[in-house]
Amino acid sequence: MPTSSEGFIQRTDALKSDLAAQGRRVQSMLEAAFAAFFDRNAERAAWAIAQDDEVDRVDVAIEQTSVAVLTDATRQGASLDATHLRTVLMIVKINNELERAADVAVEIAHAAQVLMGENAVQGTFPDTFRVMANSVIGILRDCNTSVARNDPQLANIVLQSQHAVAAFKDAVLKKAQQHLALGQMTPEFAFLLHDVANQCEVIADHCTNIAEQVIYLTTGAIVRHTQASWVQTGTHQTG
Repeated sequence: MPTSSEGFIQRTDALKSDLAAQGRRVQSMLEAAFAAFFDRNAERAAWAIAQDDEVDRVDVAIEQTSVAVLTDATRQGASLDATHLRTVLMIVKINNELERAADVAVEIAHAAQVLMGENAVQGTFPDTFRVMANSVIGILRDCNTSVARNDPQLANIVLQSQHAVAAFKDAVLKKAQQHLALGQMTPEFAFLLHDVANQCEVIADHCTNIAEQVIYLTTGAIVRHTQASWVQTGTHQTG
């Protein structure tokens, strides 16, 4: 029969497993949304949108279970150290970021549907746009891996990747402006590119928020973003 603290750790491990599955689910949504956007694939767009209900269900379940775990540990007088408590708080925060990332994937899938609607928007995607989309998918994948492995080094790579996404976005918008000025792109298509480029940056922001949590849990460093770089300060306090 496990002690109270052992039971708490087992339940926390189960929560981390559920969180990892949620991360993979959101990544699949994002991949499908981008595939729908670039390939004008209505089936992939519909699939991505439909997954949002399951993401929302799991989001609520993880949060409720996290609260129950802490409540039960308090009632049972379990001997929990600060790391155990931080782990549950990290799970709650990352769970929230994943749910928001899923919402962004839905928005991208809706943009794909605009490309295929009755008043379909026509245009050619800049090569940089596809590179940016693939980069965002890769960032989310690395983000999920850093959570599953408690890997602060990979989490740091995720942080640095945000700047690359911002640079890709600037390049995409500059190219769209040039094509628009030359009459090689419609305003409607340029607006759609602008919207999805913004969504890519939002996904990267959610990933960096998750990476911050991984770094804090594993190293104790509190990460803050300055204008030029990421700065880590602080250490865990024992007790």
